[in-house]
Amino acid sequence: MPAPRTLIAALFFVVVAGACSGDGATGGREEATDTTVAEQPVRGGTLVVAISSDPGALNPAITTSGAVHTASELMFNGLVELDPEGQPVAELAESWDVEEDGAVYRFALRDGVTWHDGEPFTSADVKYSFDEVLLQFHSRTKASVGSALKSIETPDDQTVVFRFSEPYAPFLQQLGVTEAPILPEHLYAGSDPQQNPANQAPVGTGPFRFVSYAPGQEVVLEANADYFKADLPYLDGVVLRVVPEKGNQVIALEEGEVDWLFGVPGPDLARLEGSGDIEFLETSVNPGGANCIMTTSFNLDRPIFQSPEVREAVASALDRQQFLERVEFGQGAVAEAPIHSGIPVARAEGLEIPGFDPARAATLLDEAGWVRDGEGTRTAQGVQGVSDGTPLAFEFLSFPTFAQYGELFRSQLAEVGIDVSLQTLEPAVFAETVFTQRDFDTNVISYCNGTDPAVGVRRMYTSANIGPVPFSNSSAYRNTEVDRLFDEAITTVDPAQRQALYQSIQEILVDELPYVWLVETVSTRAYQADCQGFGESGHFAETAFCVP
Repeated sequence: MPAPRTLIAALFFVVVAGACSGDGATGGREEATDTTVAEQPVRGGTLVVAISSDPGALNPAITTSGAVHTASELMFNGLVELDPEGQPVAELAESWDVEEDGAVYRFALRDGVTWHDGEPFTSADVKYSFDEVLLQFHSRTKASVGSALKSIETPDDQTVVFRFSEPYAPFLQQLGVTEAPILPEHLYAGSDPQQNPANQAPVGTGPFRFVSYAPGQEVVLEANADYFKADLPYLDGVVLRVVPEKGNQVIALEEGEVDWLFGVPGPDLARLEGSGDIEFLETSVNPGGANCIMTTSFNLDRPIFQSPEVREAVASALDRQQFLERVEFGQGAVAEAPIHSGIPVARAEGLEIPGFDPARAATLLDEAGWVRDGEGTRTAQGVQGVSDGTPLAFEFLSFPTFAQYGELFRSQLAEVGIDVSLQTLEPAVFAETVFTQRDFDTNVISYCNGTDPAVGVRRMYTSANIGPVPFSNSSAYRNTEVDRLFDEAITTVDPAQRQALYQSIQEILVDELPYVWLVETVSTRAYQADCQGFGESGHFAETAFCVP
């Protein structure tokens, strides 16, 4: 339910300037009399962005949390970035050579790049970022590059060489700011990267510099006057305002109190489309990752979920079409495979994810020893590792922004006699609870698969990725054949051969169901029509500008 307008006003009173205003006024931007946007970029102004969650920290190299990446990627760069066609383009690396059939990647770094504190950027920063941070704490990079990389060499300050044990096909696809943001060695060396004070006041090389962070309220950035891309950015600054309720975000956009939303609830789209003042960008690319699937994971260390019949029963009790229609309001598609359909090399055929079949779910639970008397909660009778009479009850964790998934999950499982309790946790607490403490039963996670299975898929399924790395193998799934197939795929260059390997992997996963894949999501960005030049990636505001 939307908050009263007085509360909305309270949420926004701290803004450093009116939304995208260039004159330092404290009110909202005046209504434009001419909505035609200038063909040439306009300099100045502060872009106000609504974000759904407090990030907790601002280091995108130690996590794949969307909340952290959304709030921090504008301050950092990767070696390369991907253009709208998915092709690598220069960022911190000016050029590169691929040698020895893809086993060696040699990068020439840009000259004259400085960190926001004035220190020079060098190859030592790249080596440190990979060796000590990304390969330890970034679940997608650790799971993919970490298992294949042999060494990183820095022959001079402007050259960095990555050597792999065998040809490694997807490397250039995972060097952008989302998958491999580069950190300043001079601030992190010798410290615990997860506890370093720079995580709260970051220093990067990106288009915007850190100004302040008020937890639970906002992150304030200013333009990096020394950015290595000539004439960018156009904006004077960006304010990322924490507004948890989607309805409040939409009201703030309509009132001109914010300029950009990362997503719009389905029921509000038609109204906004008819306003004439708002424009849209639909994308599967997000800060934190691309090609995302809303996924339920089971804690396979729990005796309840060690039963394949129980996992299949849960999958059969879930109407995934309802998740698409009632939670995502038709934006996206029902997931039909463990790997996102937007990754051509991993498209699979003939998979049989259990469809919605409550009768089948009931039969499976009966066979697994979970019996039901009437319409109540099922109880155990002869279930291995579970005392007779124990109710079939477990907890479901989610981010606050995914609470609706929990509500529907609970109501659908109640129909087959499963009692689900819900708990929402902020992203940082969720990651600690699920991946470090492993104190959960089930949950829902937006697992972003990236542009190649090596980027965002492998981390979910291989046994080497069970551990305290956020958003890795949350189910603690183990299968030696799946491990072997992922190892083979990561060194296979031929696309047809790679596709066959990923087909085999997905057939095993659908058979064993360590997860339930619900919805392939897309996001509809919404922004004020007098602001233009936005991109899809975490650098969405790098080339943005607004007409006052």
